[in-house]
Amino acid sequence: MTETLSTPQTQASPQQTPHVIDDALLPPLPSPNTRRWDTKRKAQVVEAVRSGRLSLDKACGIYAMSVDEFLGWQSLFDRYGRKGLMATRVKQYRRAHHR
Repeated sequence: MTETLSTPQTQASPQQTPHVIDDALLPPLPSPNTRRWDTKRKAQVVEAVRSGRLSLDKACGIYAMSVDEFLGWQSLFDRYGRKGLMATRVKQYRRAHHR
């Protein structure tokens, strides 16, 4: 009886496989000169920071906002989705949150 030795296959584990994201497939970021912040633009910035595409410090520098302002957007986005980022609803959501 002949014993055969099998060689282990070398496959990269999911932890070793680098995640490559093509920036062309990602939605464009708002212009640094944005003056009118609608829900779509705010959500783009929140999602870019969350995905690691943009650091929090860099986002705040590019868009001339404070960390607190960004964290407010992020919190509203988490609680209420994109609608939570509407300027007309901010007071309503803040009142509901503080009760």
